[in-house]
Amino acid sequence: MSSRRRMTVAEVLSELQTLDEAESEGGAGSDTDSSWSLEGSSDDPSESDSESVSESSFCKKRRLGSSSSSSAGIASNDISVLCPESPAPATRALSAPLNSPSAEQYETAKDGTVWTIIETGENSGRRQSQNVMTEVSGPTAHAKRNIEDALSAFLCLIDDVMLKHIRDCTVAEAHRVNEDSSWDITVDELKAFIALVYVRGAQGGKGMDLVSFWSDDWGCAFFKETMSRNRFQEIMRFLRFDKKETRRTRIQDNKFALVSEIWERFVQNSIACYKPGVDITVDEQLFPTKTRCSFIQYIASKPDKFGIKFWLAADVGTKYMLNGAPYLGKDETRRPGQRLGDSVVLKMVEPYLGKGRNITTDSFFTSLKLAKALQAKKTSLVGTINKSRRELPPCVKVQRSLFTTQALKSENATLTVYQCKARKNVCILSTVHTSVSITSGQKSKPETVTYYNRTKVGVDVLDQMVRKYSVKAPTRRWPVTVFYNMLDLAAINASILFKECTHEKVSRRNFILRLANELRSTHKSAKARQVVVHRKVQKQTEKRRQCQVRRNCNKNKTKDTCDKCDKVVCGSCTGKVEITCVDCE
Repeated sequence: MSSRRRMTVAEVLSELQTLDEAESEGGAGSDTDSSWSLEGSSDDPSESDSESVSESSFCKKRRLGSSSSSSAGIASNDISVLCPESPAPATRALSAPLNSPSAEQYETAKDGTVWTIIETGENSGRRQSQNVMTEVSGPTAHAKRNIEDALSAFLCLIDDVMLKHIRDCTVAEAHRVNEDSSWDITVDELKAFIALVYVRGAQGGKGMDLVSFWSDDWGCAFFKETMSRNRFQEIMRFLRFDKKETRRTRIQDNKFALVSEIWERFVQNSIACYKPGVDITVDEQLFPTKTRCSFIQYIASKPDKFGIKFWLAADVGTKYMLNGAPYLGKDETRRPGQRLGDSVVLKMVEPYLGKGRNITTDSFFTSLKLAKALQAKKTSLVGTINKSRRELPPCVKVQRSLFTTQALKSENATLTVYQCKARKNVCILSTVHTSVSITSGQKSKPETVTYYNRTKVGVDVLDQMVRKYSVKAPTRRWPVTVFYNMLDLAAINASILFKECTHEKVSRRNFILRLANELRSTHKSAKARQVVVHRKVQKQTEKRRQCQVRRNCNKNKTKDTCDKCDKVVCGSCTGKVEITCVDCE
């Protein structure tokens, strides 16, 4: 038997082309020499040349298929079989030939993350067990037990402990400045002061001068009946939230020390009074101010540019503020190598993990590492993700036809690339959706995009609500600015708690006005009693004067005066005498 020679790849392709042409002409075979073999084929002399050619041709045709496509195309599709040593593309690997219906395509990111390209369909897939809510949303038992009116809802958030702390710090500041211990303020008067601040915001008096609220032409009777203008300005001057004697040591460890105690307690009360629904939004809030502060931020995309930045978590359904923290610069408590966005999200949603909720974030926070960390705690993540992230495949930067969608999957995370504009696409990372379905409509939006648009608005709408009836006013002290933001958030949370506990429908502005009236009620009653006592003392010390009414008398002399008009009135001209028992006296 003649020795069998080895053929090159070009000769193999030529031989296959000859075989396909013979088959297309209806012939059973060809007279071509069959003594060739592939690299690595067996050289067993017991096999005949004809059998070797027949078997190898049959197996090769079965592998390549008997379609009418050109042999060059067929051979190029299976070039990895003919030349196993040839390198595959860096970003794509095929587990089967491309013309096979079971072929899977892969994309590899810069950090080595492998993404499988999946087909978009009409079914969104079954919800995973981690996305099943296991907790009832709404006010907690503590809130339902204590809330009866607007004031009790407010006191669940800004409680008596916080008010007494503010009172003590304010009195201490007044004594330090005046060098006199005679100045004092009660908790009820502090509530009345807060009531005036709320009414100023609800009446839309942001640009109005403070003096105008007590004027006869532009003022409101509510202000005059509650307290004098000078007293309001005096309280505002001494208003403090910490003791200055210990401030120097506290501020070395905490930049927020001037107001941190009442802010942290307010956040704790907010967490204790409400359980959010399925969806939570984590985002930033820029409370506008230009006061001198070491952590003032400038954000060009915000309406007011300058302010104190807060990280907030809000319930998407009710816009209830669930958690919040100020941004003070570099966080020394963050783990080495952990991204700021990952650290913020994990802190904001820590009280609500493990209950099957979903967290919606924007591109600043979203990352594959964060999605895996939340998923380990039975919490899902949906958010836009920056296309420059190392964990994303190169295909996210490719521009496609308008309103087209490509879906990829890596473990339990789904990546959606949607061409929303001609030269712009958006990437959505989701651990909620096991597959991506396309909604009906002109723009053919994928379900992940519509879900994100529906759940991303929690903090944005909350910020809009804050701005509408904000109590914010010009000030040079940043702790007062933080206090204003806390009052705005407390009013929103209190209105939500009040409506869900009492099932009464009331607009937010009417709730604020009702709250202000209840806040000042105790102080107003005490003030009225002080006026009566003052009048009684004045009656005992002053001289007898002639009656000024003179209806039933002839210039009788008396010390009594009318409670309404302060006119001197004798016993004959008195219309009605109030009888008071000894206990009420």
